[in-house]
Amino acid sequence: MRLLLVIVFFLFGFFGVGQEQQIKDVDSLYKEDQLYVGVTYNFLGNKPKRLSQNGFSLGFHLGFIKDMPINKRRNLAIGLGLGYSANSFNQNVLIDKSDNNRFVYSILDDPNAYTKNKFSMHLVEVPLEFRWRTSTSISYNFWRIYTGFKASYMLAHTSKYRGDLGSIKYTDIGDFNKFQYGVTLSVGYNTWNIHLYYALNSIFSDNVNLVEDSLNINAIKIGLIFYLL
Repeated sequence: MRLLLVIVFFLFGFFGVGQEQQIKDVDSLYKEDQLYVGVTYNFLGNKPKRLSQNGFSLGFHLGFIKDMPINKRRNLAIGLGLGYSANSFNQNVLIDKSDNNRFVYSILDDPNAYTKNKFSMHLVEVPLEFRWRTSTSISYNFWRIYTGFKASYMLAHTSKYRGDLGSIKYTDIGDFNKFQYGVTLSVGYNTWNIHLYYALNSIFSDNVNLVEDSLNINAIKIGLIFYLL
């Protein structure tokens, strides 16, 4: 009987040490490599007085971020990723061509004169984040604050109008800034997170103007982002 008790205690001690070592091993490798999916409502910043938005201007975002912890507790990290984003902006700036085949930009003052007027962009994105979270290798319900910088390259764009002037569509507008960049902030608990993007440069190049004003508008995106392990 004494021999049996000794064997039992030995086995419990062996498995206890093994589980403790396993947890330590997991902790030493713990990181938040994540897929992300987001949806935003898109605003235009720095708008001229007569420029207005109408309808829903939406953005859809997805990608992967590589998590690189920078402290022993592994609750601080640098995140570097690659993603895709599709964005639309419903507004009252008509993009059309003049007689000399150059693009011109004008404000549509009468909202009843058209049923659709928007431009959309498809972007490949590289997010860079500084990450703080309260998570551990065995706890997936946690608070997070991720802030950083995002650089984007425009793969394609479209401008569409439908109204009294007929149907107008362009996919070859060279006035869009192909490289766009801005700051980001994601704050939330567990899966649900509020996401903000504020562009630091204009959607259009510097030589784009309305008749009476410049068109130095930038993108502001506010919505939800979901991180998936």
